[in-house]
Amino acid sequence: MTYTEDPSPATRVPLGAAVVALFAAAANLRPAIAAVSPLVDRIRGDLHLSATGVSLLTTIPTLAMGLCAPLGAYVGRRYGLQRGVLLGLVVIAVATAARLLGGSTWLQLSSAAIVGTGIAIAQTLLPAVVKTRFAAHAGLVTGLYTAGLGLGGAVAAGASAPLADAVGSWPGALASWAVLALVGIALWAAARGSLSLDDVSAPAGPAARGLPWRSGTAWKITALSAVNSALYYCELAWVVPLLHDDAGRSAAAAGVMLTAMISIQVVAMPAVPALLGERLDKRVGLALTMTLTAAGFLGLAYAPGTAAWLWIAALGVGHGGLFTLVLTLPVVAGRDPQEAGRISAMAFFIGYACAALAPLLVGALRDSTGDFRLAFGLLGGLGLLMLAPIARLRVKADA
Repeated sequence: MTYTEDPSPATRVPLGAAVVALFAAAANLRPAIAAVSPLVDRIRGDLHLSATGVSLLTTIPTLAMGLCAPLGAYVGRRYGLQRGVLLGLVVIAVATAARLLGGSTWLQLSSAAIVGTGIAIAQTLLPAVVKTRFAAHAGLVTGLYTAGLGLGGAVAAGASAPLADAVGSWPGALASWAVLALVGIALWAAARGSLSLDDVSAPAGPAARGLPWRSGTAWKITALSAVNSALYYCELAWVVPLLHDDAGRSAAAAGVMLTAMISIQVVAMPAVPALLGERLDKRVGLALTMTLTAAGFLGLAYAPGTAAWLWIAALGVGHGGLFTLVLTLPVVAGRDPQEAGRISAMAFFIGYACAALAPLLVGALRDSTGDFRLAFGLLGGLGLLMLAPIARLRVKADA
């Protein structure tokens, strides 16, 4: 059997080391956020915070991820991809470890903001690493990168409550994820030779100028991206408290259910689009996955204790597939890479702004109503409302 590319064993080993380093770096992009949710009750009690206040621990890093994306692009151009990603991981490690210093609100919120900055730097540069170093295997390596990102969040969601019990401290449990960042730093530094990125700089980052503000297609894609991001961060922030408060689950059991949901999403991200096939018209897949996601939110809102695992599965399969399909829209809609990049940049900035505000609004509604029924009902309704722009979406039409 003949192969067009048959690297020697000496070549395969460095390539494998580079992929492992990329996976480890991606695994550090969500634990600092996902670890908060299973510990919400302890944090609220010790810091005397309302649900609105504690939601800032998710809102602030998410907002920083969007606002600091241009900083990530600057770091990549100034220091190169290798050192840029390394700097992002160092910032994540230091800010995460700082959470150990105590139970003061300002320290925890400041650490969250700095963590978000580190995530923004690394997250902005890692896709450029994939395109630069793994161009011949971009699809496979992107899948591994996405899996690392999802699994990092899943493990943090499931392990944080048991860690807090083991060390007797929720700040200690939050800070423990600095160890994962140190592993990422070590692997990224060790793979420097195989990554071969020392002389590679990041391309120019997204900017507000030149974005397709007058394009109806771009606005529909931006709306879908914004809702997709908002629903995702509401899941990370509030599914565990809902299962604990409204469904009577223990914090540990609720954390396990969140881990299961994210794990299902990781599998669904490549599996659902593959099962749907390469359709020119993406509306069928988008409508199916958005409906399933909305059903999960509505089920948790109105029947959290009767079929919780069913709603978790719906959010896992539906939102996992939706996540990938939404990410493909700028590529499908853009007539060339430049236009695709402009649509993606527009969706990125507005999407993260909405994602940052949504957990805060859910917390405010929880404070005012005493439960999550109205908040999650509105999130489910928002998902159903997105069926209208999906139906009118023409991703092959001129923008």
